[in-house]
Amino acid sequence: MKDNIFSENIILEDERVSLRPLAESDYELLLPFAMNEPELWTYSMVSPAGAEGMKNYIESALKNKRDGTEYPFIVFDKKQNTYAGSTRFYDIQQSFLTTQLGYTWYGKEFQRTGLNRHCKFLLLQFAFERWGLERVEFRADANNSRSVEAMKGIGCTVEGILRNHMPTYTGARRSSIVLSILKSEWLDHVKADLQKKIYS
Repeated sequence: MKDNIFSENIILEDERVSLRPLAESDYELLLPFAMNEPELWTYSMVSPAGAEGMKNYIESALKNKRDGTEYPFIVFDKKQNTYAGSTRFYDIQQSFLTTQLGYTWYGKEFQRTGLNRHCKFLLLQFAFERWGLERVEFRADANNSRSVEAMKGIGCTVEGILRNHMPTYTGARRSSIVLSILKSEWLDHVKADLQKKIYS
């Protein structure tokens, strides 16, 4: 079990995608999304839209990494040979062997291309097989049907809805759907099922 992933430079990759730790210098790589595709974060808790938004987004993610609660990545699409977005482990509870996986976004041209399944496979494999976690949780705006279907598609089990759960960056409140994958499920069938979907 890895007691302290924060001391490591975690790089996860396969033939399609590479994930490496987010860095302050990645601002320029992600800025075009913030300037040209602000609608990517319609359902998000935090929006990095705009130059200042992306700057704050990266600074906050890196601060939380230093504090030991998050581990953010930048995503590189090997097929298109360019950076595609970002994702992270957050709400890391090492003593409970749990984390949440989220803050995931990709530019429009990378959506529905199979990239997300490759990313999730690598992240889940790391979480359960190298890090030694017992549970990975996912949350989303209950109205974000595309995101919910994507999570179900990788093998998540729906646990319920947190009604009127939290404010969004617009000031409105959202209900959050909670899903999860357990280590036992990953090893029993979720890993194999996801592999089949990726390579079928």
